[in-house]
Amino acid sequence: MTGSLSCFDVGEEALSVETARQALRGLIQSPLTGEKLGCEKVSLAKAHGRVLAEAAVAEFDVPGYSNSAMDGIALSWPQSDVPEAGLPRKETMARTWRHVGEALAGRPFVGRVGAGECVTITTGAPLPEGTDTVIMQEQVTLSDGRALVKDADRVCVGQNIRRAGEDIAAGEVVVVAGRRLDAAALGMLASLGVAEVSVRRQPRVAIFSTGDEVMAPGGERTEACIYDANRFSLMGLLQEQGAEVIDLGIIDDDRQALIRTLREAAADADLVVSSGGVSTGRADHTRAALEALGRLAFWRLALRPGRPLACGLLTEREVPFLGLPGNPVACMVTALLFMVPLLREMQGMKAMTEVWQGIAESHFDSRAGRTEFSRGIYRVDPQGTLRVVKTGAQGSGILSSMMAANCLVEISEQSQGVVPGDMVTIHPLFIFA
Repeated sequence: MTGSLSCFDVGEEALSVETARQALRGLIQSPLTGEKLGCEKVSLAKAHGRVLAEAAVAEFDVPGYSNSAMDGIALSWPQSDVPEAGLPRKETMARTWRHVGEALAGRPFVGRVGAGECVTITTGAPLPEGTDTVIMQEQVTLSDGRALVKDADRVCVGQNIRRAGEDIAAGEVVVVAGRRLDAAALGMLASLGVAEVSVRRQPRVAIFSTGDEVMAPGGERTEACIYDANRFSLMGLLQEQGAEVIDLGIIDDDRQALIRTLREAAADADLVVSSGGVSTGRADHTRAALEALGRLAFWRLALRPGRPLACGLLTEREVPFLGLPGNPVACMVTALLFMVPLLREMQGMKAMTEVWQGIAESHFDSRAGRTEFSRGIYRVDPQGTLRVVKTGAQGSGILSSMMAANCLVEISEQSQGVVPGDMVTIHPLFIFA
C-alpha cells in the first residue's frame, strides 16, 4: 500500500492501536497479498466459509418467469371491475369465471387464458399467458366448471404474483468478491445454477505457545504450571476465519528451539503466530530468535490489555509473524484487533467496520495515553437505547471475562476513565467471526 507506515520504521515507541494496524497492513502488501494466496475451484457443497475470489453474476432473471405466490386461481381481472377508493363494490365483481384448466409447478398451462376465464394455479407455477392476478384458494369456490370469487372488493390487480427478475436481474452482481460464503450466499449461488466457485486459498497459519511453565491440557497439573489456553483460543479464531491451522504445540523458553521452530514454520506457512515470550523478561527469547531469522519491529503498544506485541518478517520468504502476549485475555484481545484483520486482508476481504456507540452502566477504568479494551455485555433497553456493563474484573489473565462478554468496550487514549452515563465505543464480538 503506497504511503503505508513501515513497521520497521517505528523503533521502540509505544504505538497507538490505529498506527499499529496501519503498520501491520504493510506486512502483507509485499510479497504476500490476497492475490498472492491464489485461488482454487471448489464445489458449492464444500464452499461454506470460504472467501469468494470472483464476483458471481446472474446469467438470467431470478425468478426466471412470473409465477404464483400462492395456491388459487389465475385470471385477468378487468380494470373496469376494480372500485376506486371510497366507492362501493361493483355488482360485476361477484360474477363467476369459467374454469379452463390448471397450471402446476413444473407443468405449466399451455395456451392463453381468455376474458372471463381462469385456471387453477399452485405456488411457483408459471403465470399463464393472458393472466395478471392470482386470487388465493380460500377466496374462491369452484363448482360445475365455474369459479366464484368471494369478497371481490378485496382483490387488487397484479396481486400474489412474483414478477420475473424481481429478486435478481440478469447481469446483476449477486455475490461480491471478498465475501465469506455463508448459508444465504450458498443458497443464492445454487439458485443461479452454480455448481462450483473460485475461492481464495485458505491461509496456512502456524501457531505455537512458549514457556517452560505452559502445559498441554490432559497432562497432570503441577503447582508451577498452567494449562495452555492461548493455543486453543487462537485455533478457534483461526478456524472461524477460514484458515488452515498448523499446530506446532508448546516450545520451551530456549532461543535455539525457537529459531528451529520459526524456521520450520516459515517454510510452509503464510503467517506465523506465537503467544508468550514477547516482553522484556529474562526468559523471553522471541525477539532474539526473530532477529536471527529476519526482521523484527518490536512493538510496545499504547494498549491495555496487550502492551507487548512483536511483528516482523521471517526468512527470505518474508513470512509475516505476530508474537502475541502470554496472558490469556491479552492474547485474545490482540488476536481480535490485529490477527483477525490481517487474515481478512490476506484473503481480500473488506475491513471490519461494525462499531456502535452506547451508554456505560458501569465504571470502566482507563489511563490517559493508552487505549483500553474492556470486556462488556451490551443490551438494548425498552426505549431502544444501547447500554453496556462490564463483565466484572478486567485483569489480563481473567479468561472468564472473555467468555461472558459479547463485546469489547473501547476507551480512548484521551480518557481518564468512564462513569455510568458516559458514551463509549462498542465493538460487538460477532464482527470478528
